[in-house]
Amino acid sequence: MHYAIALLLKIILVAVVLLIVVYTIRHYYFTLNRLFGRQRYPYLNVDTADWPSVTVLVPAHNEEAVIADSLLAFTRVSYPRDRIKVIIVNDRSNDNTGVIIDDFAARFPDLIIPFHRQEGIGGKAPALKDATERVESDIIIVFDADYIPGRGLIKQLVAPFFDPEVGLVMGRVVPVNLKSNLLTRLLDLERSGGYQVDQQARMNLGLVPQYGGTVGGVRMAALNDAGGWLDDTLAEDTDLTYRAILRGWKSVYQNRSECFEEAPETWPARIRQIQRWAKGHNQSLARYAAGCLDNDRMPRWQRFDGLLLLGVYAMSLVTIIGWIAAILLYYMGEDNIIMGPLSIMAVASYGSVGNFAAFFEIGAATYLDGGRRRLLLLPFNQANFFISMMAVCHATLAQIIHPPHKSGTWSKTPRFRTSDSLTGML
Repeated sequence: MHYAIALLLKIILVAVVLLIVVYTIRHYYFTLNRLFGRQRYPYLNVDTADWPSVTVLVPAHNEEAVIADSLLAFTRVSYPRDRIKVIIVNDRSNDNTGVIIDDFAARFPDLIIPFHRQEGIGGKAPALKDATERVESDIIIVFDADYIPGRGLIKQLVAPFFDPEVGLVMGRVVPVNLKSNLLTRLLDLERSGGYQVDQQARMNLGLVPQYGGTVGGVRMAALNDAGGWLDDTLAEDTDLTYRAILRGWKSVYQNRSECFEEAPETWPARIRQIQRWAKGHNQSLARYAAGCLDNDRMPRWQRFDGLLLLGVYAMSLVTIIGWIAAILLYYMGEDNIIMGPLSIMAVASYGSVGNFAAFFEIGAATYLDGGRRRLLLLPFNQANFFISMMAVCHATLAQIIHPPHKSGTWSKTPRFRTSDSLTGML
């Protein structure tokens, strides 16, 4: 019995270490590509064109603190006014969100279209699904209600769609409230590494840039081909990314197409946010991992990277399992010349991923962004990574024990913005 348990733990430990090595190499490879490889910005210089009609969808639920800033920004974009409509989907708000939307719609009737949704399943994906039925354009751009687009952002997001093979486009997200406290500064570093390095490297290498659910565009033909918005998914963006890619559509990342978001300013809000992301990502992993591996439309390396991208949140639980296996083997006396060093590697695996590889990405992103003083905050990210890891593990275990179902409720991050927080930006 002792031998069988020890053998099983050794197999688990070896598998965990191999997975961690693969992800670590991936981190370093992306970073080196971003620093020294050929960079792809194929649609960057498209400024003058026969711009197609576009519909902006903004799902909103109790967003009175932020919705006016977003609506004001939409009135100032440089896209031809006769070819853009902004549909604000007010889904069962019980604050002043609807009043603010109606006020802007009255002032800008040629641009802003209110859609007060009172029926059907609640939530972002169902709201988008219903609103899409009102869309007459070929291109949809989606923003969350707290996002502030720059004047030229719509053109930048639409430009890749001149390529008929492109089905999804994603821009870069930048926290607008990064100076609020230590947490927002750490999340700014995290976002910088994720977009400036990870997303752009995947774009450079022809892998899988992910449509992020906001600051992104969708071609109606690709959306319909993929089966539309699904109202039973916890992460409509990841879900749509894989359904479209598996159908042969391309996704594009626009690194210089920046949009400003409000990052969580408290740890409870941050923990709930990352738990929501983890559950949605893991749901997509269960749905699309097999299809990703067995899909002739995708090149081999794209399939492999697509699978790794699906598994990023599951790796937190995998790493914890590696720790447990290493500790049990140690106390079982399995600390010979092979398993001893391997156990040490497993226990230190969080440092390998959480410190060196991911820190390397953040350091490279900070260098590329030009804000080198931000590097002084890197040591504090150890705490951020550890808290996120524990939160993701908790969410993953809860998801395994109690599989999610249609809840009909909104899951969103609390807003912290004040009326004067964006002074000078709009």
